Amino acid sequence: MNHTTGGATASPFRQPKAVWAVAFACVISFMGIGLVDPILPSLASKLHASTSQVELLFTSYLVVTAVMMLVTGWVSSRIGAKRTLLVGLVLIVVFAALAGSAGSIDGIVGFRAGWGLGNALFIATSLSVIVSSATSGFAGAIVLYETALGIGIASGPILGGELGSLSWRGPFYGVAVLMAISLVATFFLLPATPPPARKERISEPIKALRHRSLATTSVVGLLYNWGFFTMLGYSPFLMRPISPQQLGLVFCGWGIFVAIFAIWGAPMLRERFGTARTLYGNFTLMAVDLLVIGIWPDNRVAVIVAVILSGAFIGVNNTLVTTAVMSIAPVERPVASATYGFVRFIGGGLAPFAASKLVEHYNAHVPFVIGAGALVAAGVVLSTVHRSLAAADRGEVVQPELDELDRIEREDDLEIGAGLGSGS
Repeated sequence: MNHTTGGATASPFRQPKAVWAVAFACVISFMGIGLVDPILPSLASKLHASTSQVELLFTSYLVVTAVMMLVTGWVSSRIGAKRTLLVGLVLIVVFAALAGSAGSIDGIVGFRAGWGLGNALFIATSLSVIVSSATSGFAGAIVLYETALGIGIASGPILGGELGSLSWRGPFYGVAVLMAISLVATFFLLPATPPPARKERISEPIKALRHRSLATTSVVGLLYNWGFFTMLGYSPFLMRPISPQQLGLVFCGWGIFVAIFAIWGAPMLRERFGTARTLYGNFTLMAVDLLVIGIWPDNRVAVIVAVILSGAFIGVNNTLVTTAVMSIAPVERPVASATYGFVRFIGGGLAPFAASKLVEHYNAHVPFVIGAGALVAAGVVLSTVHRSLAAADRGEVVQPELDELDRIEREDDLEIGAGLGSGS
């Protein structure tokens, strides 16, 4: 059966318990993003680390997450979604606890890489489970997923600031405990999910980049995440010398805006202006927001206000870019999710480290100006798939049948075989 991508009118919050179990796990997982942010400056001072070394906490985590996104579908199609989620959660619990026990910044960076492996297995699988199990339609499932993201991001910094005021190790142990709770909830509340009939090939996420619509929207995600993680990763250093609790409040305000605009703002704007036009305007406004930080990086009040307001633009982007990717990609949604995750997290992982190096070699203006430019470029790239996005808004885009995917794979194998035969 074809799956249209038009939105449904059912409430995204009327769901079976399996969806709520995964959504709860998503909340805890996304808390891990903001939980660590308030302690970045104190980590640098207490562990005698440079800013670029501390930023490797993002890079090791997100780059490993990106690369491992390519194998999550292969794993999930062999052991089932529930087991994949549980393996991912176990890895997060173990490596978060190990990061809290580390004695050096290099140790934390290494354990964050292992944490990223678990994160990849969890994130890609959780989105596909929510989309496939939700009773509110595809658009409602995305709203529910982004709601979990918003709640987690909004609440994480408060907890991280409080735990970080006691010890820099506190937030890491906090993540371990919360993800252990999430692990138990997922184990008991999510029904067994047998492996699907069709086993995904490990090459599918990379091969999917041959499709112009998916490749284009994935590049949009990379550019957008470059600006996003430049702000998230480096802005805490511009707010010094405020305390971890105060940083937690700043990023809590930011997270509240993310949640509000992901849940209510994005669907309302999409209904009024369409996905493409909303994103053009949103990328432009977020670019202006980053330029404010880039022009006045030494003005702590300007930086704080810009960071909090950026949550509104990030909330809209998170919902609509994810919806756009999953709507117009001519492959199965788990494959699209893995491909998109791989490309966008590469941008998110490299941006904070690049920002720190740019500041070291130039000044604090440069990374935020580049981040603003990346957002403008995201809008330009998005314009090349404007018609496809408009069709998706009208509910005209359909996902491919499984037998169609198998036919494409068989044709690929025949082409490869013919090429080998002619070359022998």
